[in-house]
Amino acid sequence: MSPPERKVWSVLRARGLKGWKFRRQVPVGPFIVDFLCAEKRLVIEIDGDSHDTQIAYDKRREAYLHAAGYRVLRLTNEQVTHELEASMRLVLEFLERS
Repeated sequence: MSPPERKVWSVLRARGLKGWKFRRQVPVGPFIVDFLCAEKRLVIEIDGDSHDTQIAYDKRREAYLHAAGYRVLRLTNEQVTHELEASMRLVLEFLERS
């Protein structure tokens, strides 16, 4: 995991975010997602600089996940590194919306 992914996992693991269960590096079809809350069908992706050059791939991947019934929340390395609390509030909002 990248340092930003480790920061997120330090919050999500062991039901650390308001009791929600997350798994990391989970296969969903042909893809591996960074974090998954299966109960709410929420995928969290932490995007680094490499995503700037793989826009078409990310769009196909996200379309596949949406078609399979998942919602995708993308956070950037910058968001997680500098605004972890705000990022986790955003995750909670996504969880509570459904």
